[in-house]
Amino acid sequence: MAADLGAAFATALVDEWARAGVTDAVVAPGSRSAPLTLALARDGRLRVHVVIDERSAAFFALGLARGSGRPVVVCCTSGTAGAHFHPAVIEADLSGIPLLVCTANRPPELLDTGAGQTIDQHHLYGRSVRWFAAPGPPEAVPGDLSGKTAVWRSVAARAVAETLGPPAGPVHLDLAFREPLASPRAAFADTGRAGGAPWTVSHRPERRLASAGLTNLASRLRGVERGLVVAGWGAAVSVPTASALARALGWPLLADPLSGLRDGLHAVSTYDALVRSEAFASRHRPDLVLRVGAPLTSKVTTAWLDPAIAQIVVDPDGRWLDPHRAACERLAVDAEPLLADLVEMLGRATRESAWSAEWRDAEASARVSVDACLDADDTPFDARIARDVLAAVPDGGALLVASSMPVREIEWFAAPRGGVRVHANRGANGIDGLISTTLGIAAGANAPTVGLLGDLAWLHDANGLLAAGRLAASGVDATFVVPDNGGGGIFHFLPASALAELDDLFVTPQTVDVAAVARAYGVETTRVERGSEVGPAVRAALSAGGVRLIVVPTDRRTNVARHETIWSAVAASVA
Repeated sequence: MAADLGAAFATALVDEWARAGVTDAVVAPGSRSAPLTLALARDGRLRVHVVIDERSAAFFALGLARGSGRPVVVCCTSGTAGAHFHPAVIEADLSGIPLLVCTANRPPELLDTGAGQTIDQHHLYGRSVRWFAAPGPPEAVPGDLSGKTAVWRSVAARAVAETLGPPAGPVHLDLAFREPLASPRAAFADTGRAGGAPWTVSHRPERRLASAGLTNLASRLRGVERGLVVAGWGAAVSVPTASALARALGWPLLADPLSGLRDGLHAVSTYDALVRSEAFASRHRPDLVLRVGAPLTSKVTTAWLDPAIAQIVVDPDGRWLDPHRAACERLAVDAEPLLADLVEMLGRATRESAWSAEWRDAEASARVSVDACLDADDTPFDARIARDVLAAVPDGGALLVASSMPVREIEWFAAPRGGVRVHANRGANGIDGLISTTLGIAAGANAPTVGLLGDLAWLHDANGLLAAGRLAASGVDATFVVPDNGGGGIFHFLPASALAELDDLFVTPQTVDVAAVARAYGVETTRVERGSEVGPAVRAALSAGGVRLIVVPTDRRTNVARHETIWSAVAASVA
């Protein structure tokens, strides 16, 4: 029967994914995908999360993969359901997140016939996926299924391997099923490898710089006193290794919080404010930059590090993350072993360089000025909220920041600290799916998680809260902090701020009661009126557990002036 054949096909896929280490699957319910969703639910080795809205489901899966570091399956029915996955697929592509996207489809005989819920799903996501396969509906074969299941298992094994790269990213399987689609649990002969091994085990190659190249690079770096180590998202380097290299070179470490490296004695957290000071910026232009990961979020700092400065970029995945065309050299090797090899070759510095000491003193002075300005007024302010939210996340926890103002506030004003993973969907920098991504991170990391989102980002993914009750019941702890300024505050910092059409066409003011939206989904909410109350409110919410919301009203019209006050104070402190 077609149902039994479809069940055997889907069961083989799921069995192979479990053998390869996949632990989570997200299901957006539908009929055509029934063979796969039943196989996922019946296997017993995967956690299956049901999310009604397809866009939210895909971003939840993205968050699961971010939080766990493992590939996550997300599946849906045929038709426009798969189209709603597309934004998350784009983000997974650009951020290097392993996502195994399965869209169910009609069999070939129903395509281009006007059959319901049928669209062209062939290469639906274009070049955004690492691999696309449409194995066709499972066909009957003479005798046993061993020959056919070898094909099925090979496809499943390759799909997981392709999500892991290099570079990691999404894979799309377009899986056609014939009716009848649902069958009772069918007996399934295990045709997999002995001992539970995957059909094909894939090994990611380690990319290291050859000995001669390493010697040449170390010599080049050693000869420069005024250098900087710069780390952006996707740096893929440990804090001890990055700190050891900064110490060995005597260079400051300018680390975006998204890099995970803003920690240790050499980490500079106030670089954005410092280089806004014309006097400091002109005196501290480096002669050489070694960058790992993407450019810094700060446009001011990135513009300061212009192509006139020699810059070496570590680019293991060949992504050419160089939008300002500033790199004079790129190293297509893994960052962690490269930096570790450099530390071993350079040896440990016996004393701090004068250059590093200048940056350290400037960081200390700027940090005092930033914190003094933030604490001088208890009226809620986006910059203080960001600083205090990160400080309130417990060790081992996670923070997701939205891609507009929150990611910038964290970079500009948050103090160095370790023990917290900071996430952002900075591949495509979209506003969509951020509630779902946060919930996915919390479920994937199995750790207390905070989402710092603007009011527009919150409303954009309100349907992501459909999963909140079920997740809270399963032990997921996620607290959302929403600075509510009634619109898109970032536009006040952009050239559009001078336009008469600012509000109508850019800020898009909204008067929705953010807390009421949360309560409609059963999410408990708290409103905080003072800046000093934000940190304690976050700690209390995480301690109480479950999915919660903290709303903090802010004024976007005074936001720019308050930022400029801080930047002026920093400039005065280092004059």
